[in-house]
Amino acid sequence: MNEHDQDSFIRLADRMALLPPYLFGRINKRRDELRKAGVDVIDMAMGNPTDPTPAPIVDKLCEVVQDARNHRYSVGGGIYNLRREVSKYYASQWGVELEPDEVIATIGSKEGFSHLCLALLGPGDTALIPAPSFPIHSHGVVLAGGQYVGINVMDDELYLQEVDKACRTLSPRPKVLFLNYPHNPSAHTVEQAFFDDVVALANHHELIVVHDFAYGKVCFDGYQAPSFLASKGAKEIGVEFTTMSKTFNMAGWRIGFCAGNPRIVGALGAIKGYYDYGIFQAIQIAAIIAMRHCDEEARQQAHKYQRRRDAVLDGLQRIGWSDVPVPRAGMFVWAPIPEEFRHLGSMGFADRLLEDAAVTVSPGAGFGPEGEGYVRMALVENRQRLQQAVRQIGRAFRTWREQA
Repeated sequence: MNEHDQDSFIRLADRMALLPPYLFGRINKRRDELRKAGVDVIDMAMGNPTDPTPAPIVDKLCEVVQDARNHRYSVGGGIYNLRREVSKYYASQWGVELEPDEVIATIGSKEGFSHLCLALLGPGDTALIPAPSFPIHSHGVVLAGGQYVGINVMDDELYLQEVDKACRTLSPRPKVLFLNYPHNPSAHTVEQAFFDDVVALANHHELIVVHDFAYGKVCFDGYQAPSFLASKGAKEIGVEFTTMSKTFNMAGWRIGFCAGNPRIVGALGAIKGYYDYGIFQAIQIAAIIAMRHCDEEARQQAHKYQRRRDAVLDGLQRIGWSDVPVPRAGMFVWAPIPEEFRHLGSMGFADRLLEDAAVTVSPGAGFGPEGEGYVRMALVENRQRLQQAVRQIGRAFRTWREQA
């Protein structure tokens, strides 16, 4: 059998054709090519924290990794002491009362979210997702066999009206409402009253609510992001995902949590039981130390992101990139492309910045059609590198104007 004949019977699942091109992969590939050629590319595309995990967490990992008991398969949903610590953390941070059995540990929130989609959605089911959308919020629905409708998050009152309208007019009626505040990519934030309205709306339309709270502790200027679970009745109709990745710089450790309605949490646990054997137990123990002893480190990290935000916004203003919203939370700046360059489209604009400024940004189109006309800038590099990135963008702008 020749190579051509071998390929002829290799057929991928139909769901693979439903996934759109991964635009960020194109940016990343070109970034890596330039770096191999010796170009110092400043990466503002991926929200991958570059700051170290706090020392008490690392020290605890180094200690417990020596214990052979932690080398075995762990409990799939997370060890009891970790789930109890998450319950205590929710009580201290947001005044939410949770039982350990209402918490499940996940391999980061992204894994948990995608597996929860398998538990909640199937062919013929519809989910309402934030728009613009972090890719897993849409792709997780597609991979589960469902369909989604995006609703723009930028106007809270209009958003609630559109959710209500979708529930009244779509057939089949939407089954799940996915939320994400502070929002990625736009950094849009809400107050607790918004979640109160969501709970009322969800009860009226019998909607399950799933809230992605990944950036809940990365807040600026005195703003405190509310937990969906802190609204009365929220636990009866939904769950919330949190993660250690951003708050404690533990992105590579891959540990997060889903908490709330015990039936939904249990369904996620059932799905995960078929897919994994749980998180390395030493990491779970170290995560307990993070929540128990690293509040101050988390506050300092949020302040660091705030100073980076200010440096980027000040620099963009100086180079004539104005009208960029000031985020109150998260680790991104969501910037409308300057009018004079908007004809390039977000992908073309990002390509040009990479080639002419040696700076990567995420094209808004990668977050769905509502993201077109914007780029997302991650605040993960140190302040000096971010200031240098803005200077390089400014030089590229001047060159583009001269060439126009």
